[in-house]
Amino acid sequence: MPSKKQGSNTQQPGQQRVLSGMRPTGRLHLGHLHGVLNNWLRLQEEYECFFFVADWHALTTHYGDSSIFEDNVLDMVIDWLAAGVDPEKAALFVQSRVPQHAELHLLLSMVTPLSWLERVPSYKEIREQHKQQHSQQDRQQKLDTYGFLGYPLLQAADILIYRADHVPVGEDQVPHVELTREIARRFNHLYGRGPGNGESSSEKPAEAILTEPKSLLTAAPKMPGLDGQKMSKSYGNTISLREPTDSVVKKIKTMPTDPARVRRSDPGDPEKCPVWQLHQVYSDRKTQDWVMQGCRSADIGCIECKQPVIDRVAAELAPIQAAAQPYEKDPQQVKDIIARGCQQAQAAAQETLTEVRQAIGITRW
Repeated sequence: MPSKKQGSNTQQPGQQRVLSGMRPTGRLHLGHLHGVLNNWLRLQEEYECFFFVADWHALTTHYGDSSIFEDNVLDMVIDWLAAGVDPEKAALFVQSRVPQHAELHLLLSMVTPLSWLERVPSYKEIREQHKQQHSQQDRQQKLDTYGFLGYPLLQAADILIYRADHVPVGEDQVPHVELTREIARRFNHLYGRGPGNGESSSEKPAEAILTEPKSLLTAAPKMPGLDGQKMSKSYGNTISLREPTDSVVKKIKTMPTDPARVRRSDPGDPEKCPVWQLHQVYSDRKTQDWVMQGCRSADIGCIECKQPVIDRVAAELAPIQAAAQPYEKDPQQVKDIIARGCQQAQAAAQETLTEVRQAIGITRW
């Protein structure tokens, strides 16, 4: 349980800043642990970190659904804390409680060309997916909004308001960081301090107001779900971090295996079995060799093959679930942690926004 004191994550001289966020999806699963949280645990030891709940971003595709807030936010932050994210080392906050994000988003929207947003790869990809999966009426309801088109700009504001030096992303998110860099350069060119600001100026470049962030490429291994696809709530193939052990055991024991193994005596091919993908995440080389040989020769059955995975998943989840219990019993302490994180975030964000407003000239009268 964290101490009552918070705020020791003030930036040290020469220390660089990292920003990362997650949409409020509620309780997290093993895919979040291996894809994001384990990386956050490393980052908080090296950088000044700001980790936030991106609740405004959730509205870009789930507007009209008020159930995505409150409980989802609390459950997600409990999982952060239980996994080891330390509020003494990182500010944990909720996006919508730091209004400076919205003001910077508005100000940046005045100087960001529409074409920059329309060319974002994920914007095109998601629209195309919805064309294939939804009716015309449903597609218009979900995607034909400024919020959906402008979410990369809001994402840029999230980053720039903290003058983040690094943003941990997978390769598919690099274009978003590049867009953020372009927006920062454009703003600095227009409003930078000293000589050189202005679209047509050929003088010495102005001093930057907004920091151009760099992508911090992170290894985010594909966490296989119970059916062999990527673990995702939308596929219904997850194991949550606070899933009861008996449920974990049942889910793994009933996982599909190589269809060729109809009977215990039938040899199989691990490469065609979703359980093998979990062995590649959790098992050492000796166990993997045992699986490969035993499956192909039918020396081991599927239940035997699954047991090492069950044991290792249960062992991984046990300390997380134990750490979560105090927060579950007293959620007020989680709310207090979020409140203090929001204060830290607001202070940092206001420093940037004050300079932005001064540069634009809207506070000079």
